Amino acid sequence: MEKVIILGTGPAGLTAAIYLARANMNPIVIEGDQPGGQLTLTTEVENFPGFIDGITGPELMDNMRKQAERFGAEFKRGWVTEVDLSKKPYRLQVNGIGEIETESLILSTGASAKLLNIPGEKENIGRGVSTCATCDGFFFRGKKVIIVGGGDSAMEEANFLTKFASEVVIVHRRNELRASKIMQDRAKENPKISWELNQTPLEVTAGENGVTGLKVKDNETNEEKIIQTDGIFVAIGHTPNTSFLNGQIDTDETGYINVIPGTTETNIPGVFACGDVQDKKYRQAITAAGTGCMAALDAERYLEGNAVHDWSKSL
Repeated sequence: MEKVIILGTGPAGLTAAIYLARANMNPIVIEGDQPGGQLTLTTEVENFPGFIDGITGPELMDNMRKQAERFGAEFKRGWVTEVDLSKKPYRLQVNGIGEIETESLILSTGASAKLLNIPGEKENIGRGVSTCATCDGFFFRGKKVIIVGGGDSAMEEANFLTKFASEVVIVHRRNELRASKIMQDRAKENPKISWELNQTPLEVTAGENGVTGLKVKDNETNEEKIIQTDGIFVAIGHTPNTSFLNGQIDTDETGYINVIPGTTETNIPGVFACGDVQDKKYRQAITAAGTGCMAALDAERYLEGNAVHDWSKSL
């Protein structure tokens, strides 16, 4: 029987692990298939307090993990396939580990990149289609690439890709971008970046050697054309990783976990949610870390019999 299990090793999960380990709660941290979360796919992190000159995402996550381990957090590699939250103790089935029982659970499983779901996309992942510029940008040195998206992540990845690619084309289905002004300005000032706005992606074209272009439709004229390219990077948002819960936790219509305002408590006593799996508004490393701290403190109070919410009035 474990006191507390943490699912996920992004900023939220690792911060929760640090706090709980320091409180002698002996947390078990289950790593999924992407230890460190989305931040491991980011190059420079310039807005995390305390790093004047910035820090790379992988380095920041590695530091946080080592800090948690220093205080006694135990990390186990595995993938949760099933969760039973119908009664205590809560039970988790984990590939490579087996069944684990726990008194409390912290969900910090984050979110996964969305795809366009157009013909030619999935079958060409790894053959020119990617959702991670920092992972695959090196392979497109001196080539022309496309970024699909209009948010901050799309602008960041576009700028990053100009370090390798000869030309980066930003394709967005609207005339206006969702990205913050500073990120838009950086992209617009980059001479290697060009724009194809108000264009809807229709199909990924490919040949024997991989991607050759992206077929798009002009939303004003309905004219279709193929933008020639060697690679396509999809940056259109994320889906919260909650499907493994099988509806046992209350979520909103898009799958993000609902928590009681001012806490990280879910609809099930002893189960807490933090990070991007419950935050679709801010989605920043520092806010994720903050909610990880909250989850740890909420879990600690719960285990000590002093939960911040009186469940007897809700059930």
